[in-house]
Amino acid sequence: MASNPSSPTDDLASFGFEDVPAAEKAGKVREVFDRVASRYDLMNDLMSAGMHRLWKDAAVARLNPRPGEVILDVAGGTGDIARRIQKRVEAIRRRRGGELADIHVCDINEEMLEAGRRRGEEGFTWKQADAEAMPFPDGFANAYVISFGIRNVTDIPKALKEAHRVLKPGGRFLCLEFSRMAIGGVAEAYDAYSFNVIPKIGKLVAKDEASYRYLVESIRRFPDQETFSGMIRDAGFARVGYRNFAGGATALHWGFVV
Repeated sequence: MASNPSSPTDDLASFGFEDVPAAEKAGKVREVFDRVASRYDLMNDLMSAGMHRLWKDAAVARLNPRPGEVILDVAGGTGDIARRIQKRVEAIRRRRGGELADIHVCDINEEMLEAGRRRGEEGFTWKQADAEAMPFPDGFANAYVISFGIRNVTDIPKALKEAHRVLKPGGRFLCLEFSRMAIGGVAEAYDAYSFNVIPKIGKLVAKDEASYRYLVESIRRFPDQETFSGMIRDAGFARVGYRNFAGGATALHWGFVV
């Protein structure tokens, strides 16, 4: 298996189990999500047996969004996380008052954003944007969340540094991502499910087996929990930590700007 995709090496970047020219990865990833956008939310429910909803709710609870804050939902796709953030902020406003949160749903893939818009705009700002070159000034946001998206960027350290740049002092960074199983004896069964079942679900439901095989492979190429925590620290974040879900199949990572 090829090396860890922490950053492009010798102008190569990981694309599933392949190494491709770094300049081509973004286009290849865009093609994948162009194909799966219309069935993306349904496939998330099927692949995780609905567990992704609980993981996302836990991420938003940890993010602790508040009225009046500027919040970036990066690689936000159809706005699934943003809607959860908005619902939580609205609950606070009903009890305590305060301004609306200014929520920006950012994604490099226009097809994903369009799939989200079709569900109803909900008052968000939808913006086509690259996580490695965010179209926001320094210290723009109070909080930044990226859910199941950072493994798809070409240069992960660059995206992490951009996250640090656009956050205000005291800003919160949250990343929910597939990770490494921490329970002995379970990893083999999880791999068997991932590589044998998920692509077949993709073929049946989304009519696209290859895209879901890439998504499974990209999970296996992603750094483990401790390695990724080190990358977050290297980007400048403090008080870095993580919490495993489902025995480590998924992990929620966080850090703060000081």
